[in-house]
Amino acid sequence: MKNWSKGDRVSQPTYGSGTLVEVNEHHTVIEFDEGGRKTFATRLVALQASSEPAPHKAATRKRAVKKKKVETEK
Repeated sequence: MKNWSKGDRVSQPTYGSGTLVEVNEHHTVIEFDEGGRKTFATRLVALQASSEPAPHKAATRKRAVKKKKVETEK
């Protein structure tokens, strides 16, 4: 079994190409190019190294912050 690292590009037979988000002895989390984020049992997941670059993703927008009202003294 290959030792995978966070950020490695991989290919999985069912979901296709993706980027490893987290890898430990129990779970492997992959952000797939098409299909979102999936979690697999590390000892069961079948992966192959991929040289396909990750697609460019649009920057996510941060949530708007409400302005606090300032109370004035009378």
